[in-house]
Amino acid sequence: MAQNSSRPVGRHFLHIPGPSPLPDRVLRAMDTPIIDHRGPEFAKLAKRCLDGIKTIFKTTNPVIIYTATGTGAWEAALVNTMSPGDKVLMVETGQFATLWKKMAERIGLKPEFITTDWRQGTDPKAIEARLREDKAKEIKAVCILHNETSTGALAPIAEVRKAIDAAGHPALLMVDTISSLASADYRHDEWGVDVSVGGAQKGLMMPPGMSFNAISDKAIAANKTAKMPKSFFAWDEMLNMNKVGFFPYTPGTQMLHGLATGIEMLHEEGLDNVFARHERLAEATRRAVKAWGLENLNKNISQVSPTITAVLLPEGHDADKFRALALENFNISYGASFGQYAGKYFRIGHLGDINDGMLIGALGITEMALSLAGIPIKKGGVQAAMDYIVSAHGAGARKAAE
Repeated sequence: MAQNSSRPVGRHFLHIPGPSPLPDRVLRAMDTPIIDHRGPEFAKLAKRCLDGIKTIFKTTNPVIIYTATGTGAWEAALVNTMSPGDKVLMVETGQFATLWKKMAERIGLKPEFITTDWRQGTDPKAIEARLREDKAKEIKAVCILHNETSTGALAPIAEVRKAIDAAGHPALLMVDTISSLASADYRHDEWGVDVSVGGAQKGLMMPPGMSFNAISDKAIAANKTAKMPKSFFAWDEMLNMNKVGFFPYTPGTQMLHGLATGIEMLHEEGLDNVFARHERLAEATRRAVKAWGLENLNKNISQVSPTITAVLLPEGHDADKFRALALENFNISYGASFGQYAGKYFRIGHLGDINDGMLIGALGITEMALSLAGIPIKKGGVQAAMDYIVSAHGAGARKAAE
């Protein structure tokens, strides 16, 4: 290693866009004896989680909790509402939208992509135009990523809902919130979402292995006639058992302890404060990138992500080699690149249990690593980020004093 040591000193800087760093309080909550998942103590824990997670999705309807990663919740959303051969409309915002489309194909649906160059985000007008063309109403669902983790684009879900309504189309609206839930403002009920897909390992500050479907009345109605095969992910058995605080199979008991604590921590900070913190850290990161003379992969400034910034490197520089160099010399991990831009960018995650000082440390490392890698940048990115953070706190203090 560059440090001539077999033991990395200090903590690892984990700045992938999830899983995010685990707070010690969540870890301690999970470090408890196993309890009977059919007993009264568990029922209290389950109800605490089932009720609490509704407040994060901002819904009064049921939220189903799966012992599975977000990929499982993707599948659950589709198989519980669709029938074989159904058409679904998706938007090519990046790698994870592409993977959801691939899943739809593999399970027997007929997905249609609104293609993009991965740098523009979601265009509600394009969705409305396609739905207006669908005179026979063959499209059964519109599937959108609220936050495309691979590119750092935050979709305007309320506008997508308005676009579907303006087209007079009955399609369900399904939204992936995996890398935005509990980090960016999200309103399942108010925005008219039918199925919201979530994961625990990002804004909820949990390990991977738990995911969610928040479901509307319209989605529950669609479930009654859906003919896709399902067993583990079936909503009906989950809903029936959840009513009394249990699950139809053995759930992740320790994960539920962590979830209850994570939700508690989010409300202690206040959701609006959580969202403001993520927006502040994201803007500081973007200002650092701009000051370095580098480019954000996402060119749509109206859809910038509060949880991840994808940094495009100059032509001729390998982003994978840069990430390896940064890890070896400075013990920091960044997110990888995908698709047509593989090897051309890296992703800085700034989500979950992270504060201003932690971000400045990561940006300082990034500036050093870029210099060490011989990537041509201007100095001062970290200073630009610090200046912005100070001004943001100053504005907040002035507002509070008014």
